[in-house]
Amino acid sequence: MNSTRETIKSIGLLMLRVGIGGLMLVHGTGKIQGFNQMADSFPDPFGLGSRLSLILAISAEAGCSLLLIAGAATRLATIPLMVTMLVALFYIHRADPWNVKELAAVYLLVYVSLLLTGPGRFSLDHWWITKCGNGKCVHEPTTSGSPRNSAPD
Repeated sequence: MNSTRETIKSIGLLMLRVGIGGLMLVHGTGKIQGFNQMADSFPDPFGLGSRLSLILAISAEAGCSLLLIAGAATRLATIPLMVTMLVALFYIHRADPWNVKELAAVYLLVYVSLLLTGPGRFSLDHWWITKCGNGKCVHEPTTSGSPRNSAPD
């Protein structure tokens, strides 16, 4: 793929990550702000208790959204977000009409797409792989002839 095409693709992925991450971050911060009011009545789809379920939802919606925006651990960050949207789609809104479920489905599709494509060039993941891949970030001393962690003779 040529450089211009790759750059345009990466700009698109950056916009998608920042856009969807920012939108979901609003949901997470809303849960943080309303934590005390929601903690005892938040839906508990996995039998972990309402408070822990709320904490997990906040972790996904706020924490993983920040990772997504930065492009850090992007593929890993999409997994809790996908689980959260699956819970919203099939548990929280199971009896609701499609127009209520639709937003969770759209988020889910975007997260699956980012899982499959990765974050693109404009991400911390790309920087890390480019700068630190293949052990390049491991700094061995240059003044001694032996590796840093070698046992004494």
